[in-house]
Amino acid sequence: MARWEPDARDRLVRAALDLFGEQGYDATTVAQIAERAGLTKSTFFRHFPDKRELLVAGQDTLATLLTEGAAGAPDSATPMEAVLAALEAVTAAFTPDRRELGPKLQAAIAANAELQERDTLKQVGLAAVLTEALHRRGIPDPAASLAAEIGMLAFKRAYARWVTAGETAELATLAREELHAVQSATSTLT
Repeated sequence: MARWEPDARDRLVRAALDLFGEQGYDATTVAQIAERAGLTKSTFFRHFPDKRELLVAGQDTLATLLTEGAAGAPDSATPMEAVLAALEAVTAAFTPDRRELGPKLQAAIAANAELQERDTLKQVGLAAVLTEALHRRGIPDPAASLAAEIGMLAFKRAYARWVTAGETAELATLAREELHAVQSATSTLT
């Protein structure tokens, strides 16, 4: 086995998702993931603390993009316009290869309660990051936290649509549509 090969992190994620689909999350070991990726177990642990963390790879990048997107919104932006700017920034990280992995990722999460819990924690963490970014713009609570939660709900719905077979729209387009749909739905609750 080579001492260093490019894209080790991505290869580990792809190998894990394939194995989770073939034999289930619980039956898959770190050694099997590393072997499938053509890497060593120690290489796996240089990238991830455990196999559960494979499925939230990139959360730090998403948090940074959300923060930068909200910060980059015009000074005159409303809380929801700042959220839209954050969503547009984060969707830029979702390339066609991530779209291809989406159904495998969703299937792995849906089949395991531990992964569902981790995915929920990821969503909560990203909403907290976005809330903080809105606070830095001078938006107080509850407006900041509510706008962030609405934004993350819209993103989750957009992502689910984006990875659906036959969907051709870009994630940014779907995020805008879902944000509008969620905003419209909340305005009818009064």
